[in-house]
Amino acid sequence: MSKAAAPPIELASADPSIAQEMTRWLAHLGAERRLSPKTLEAYARDLRQCLDFLCSHWGERVTLARFASLEATDIRAFMAMRRADDIAGRSLMRALAGLRSFGRFLEREGKGKVGALSAIRAPKVAKTLPKPLPMASAKRLVDADERAGEDRETWILVRDAAVMALLYGSGLRISEALGLKRREVPRPGEGDVLIVTGKGNKTRMVPVLQNVLALIDEYVGMCPHTLPPEGPIFVGARGGPLSPRIIQLAMERLRGALGLPDSATPHALRHSFATHLLSRGGDLRAIQELLGHSSLSTTQIYTGIDSERLLEVYASAHPRR
Repeated sequence: MSKAAAPPIELASADPSIAQEMTRWLAHLGAERRLSPKTLEAYARDLRQCLDFLCSHWGERVTLARFASLEATDIRAFMAMRRADDIAGRSLMRALAGLRSFGRFLEREGKGKVGALSAIRAPKVAKTLPKPLPMASAKRLVDADERAGEDRETWILVRDAAVMALLYGSGLRISEALGLKRREVPRPGEGDVLIVTGKGNKTRMVPVLQNVLALIDEYVGMCPHTLPPEGPIFVGARGGPLSPRIIQLAMERLRGALGLPDSATPHALRHSFATHLLSRGGDLRAIQELLGHSSLSTTQIYTGIDSERLLEVYASAHPRR
């Protein structure tokens, strides 16, 4: 027995022919493209909103012929209206994707080509960054005793804590921390900087706290594997290179134990390093150098600093004439 067809859609702002094609389009997306019901609901809502806008914009109900003659200015006006309603960039991208899908469907069905839709650039979406952790939570994450109840060898717990202490204490990327050779890490009291190789094979000098070096030294003393000077200082359970995934899993276990959100990742420790430095009055340019960012604007976005705060940093640091 065949499945009953979906009831026809009724649109106050558009001709019945548009409603009929919209019904067929959604059925096609559900049956052949296997889109989820929530996605179909969002696409239908976005198209309705667009048709409502066009009806008001043109002063008449939308027909198939008129929809096919859409101009880029019409789409931009609709997107501007939606953005004025504080709609996020991702929702605007989804709306444009849905409209383009409907336009392609009409073209395949011989109902006209809506060329203006392909001429519109997708809106920019702000990069999402992990939220910085509270200082107290960051400190607990780098404490090996927090995992004392786990069924793991003590040296592994100390190793993981040492890696996370480097991420938070020196603002390293996880790849930078795991890429350190043993000879590159001074023993406590014998140095206070690291030469780190970052993106693009660029090296930079970053400070390292003595208590972090002490934690690394404790791990080295407990590690059952040989750690040659030219080899990685952090190794896996069998002595091979330590995978970033191991540290990620350690963070996941700690998140559960400490009641932290999913945003508490290894990269969030680096982000917390920068944010906490800035909140304590750290210079933005210096933080840029410590993070290894090639552009100050990247650091501005990364630390969540607003334009007003950036001007304050500039005003306080720039020499007066």
